[in-house]
Amino acid sequence: MKCKEIRLPQDLDKSFIVFREKGQYIPCPWHFHPEYELVLVLKSTGKRMVGDHIGKFQTGDLVLVGPYLPHVWSNDPIYVNGQATEEADALVIQFKEDFLGGEFLNLPEMKPFRNFQKLSRRGMSFYGKTKEQINPLIIEMIHMNGIQRLSNLLSIFDILAHTTEYELLASPVYVSQLDPPNTDKVSKVKNYILNNFNRDISLAEVASIANMAVSTFCMFFKDQYRITFVEYLNSIRIGHACKLLIEENDSILEVAYKSGFNNLANFNRQFKKFKSMTPTQFKKIINETEMAS
Repeated sequence: MKCKEIRLPQDLDKSFIVFREKGQYIPCPWHFHPEYELVLVLKSTGKRMVGDHIGKFQTGDLVLVGPYLPHVWSNDPIYVNGQATEEADALVIQFKEDFLGGEFLNLPEMKPFRNFQKLSRRGMSFYGKTKEQINPLIIEMIHMNGIQRLSNLLSIFDILAHTTEYELLASPVYVSQLDPPNTDKVSKVKNYILNNFNRDISLAEVASIANMAVSTFCMFFKDQYRITFVEYLNSIRIGHACKLLIEENDSILEVAYKSGFNNLANFNRQFKKFKSMTPTQFKKIINETEMAS
């Protein structure tokens, strides 16, 4: 599926963009752009793709997409075919990292938000009280200008900087520009896995990169990532498989071997574990999304 870069015209009187997408359906292709994008669905249902993540959206859905991360919101057929009783409706905020000047994010008060931004490069879906607080602030911004609109955006930043009510969407291997963890040891291990996931990697091999005994490494890794090394390795492999299924025309068997799986049965099992669907179902959704764009 071909990915396009889309840039909206900039209003010289505004440092960031707030706009409304409203119509029979949202006519947006698989695309990316250098801005962060916060999307609130006011009405409609469908599937959204963010990197290698496929999920359903409905009214009230709130997602943040990081810079250059491919994404698309694809409405259900009832909207595309004109059978819905209401129009699709969404509010979108786009802002660049330096939209308030190069030094703004370096202010001490912005440290929590800087940490949050690293995570947001994978795309984030929000829930709970976070949505309850942010959604009304976004809706208000449509009727605001100037300092009022900026004040609401900063209030949103403050909520995002301190929330734990989110789901990360794209896998780490898909978002290769993600900042590494904060320690050299973790960074070396992560880079080694990303560069070698498509072949057999033993625990002893990776433990040696961290200069640790295998048992110590296992405890260290789980402390850093909250999952085991094998679970993390499989998540990387499945993320790469999704990238191939989205961007290439390889067969599912070819994708499995290119992603580091030695047999198709294990690939299918792991894929369903991480994506809650088979590779064939994933590919079908991609094809349907491409046709609808």
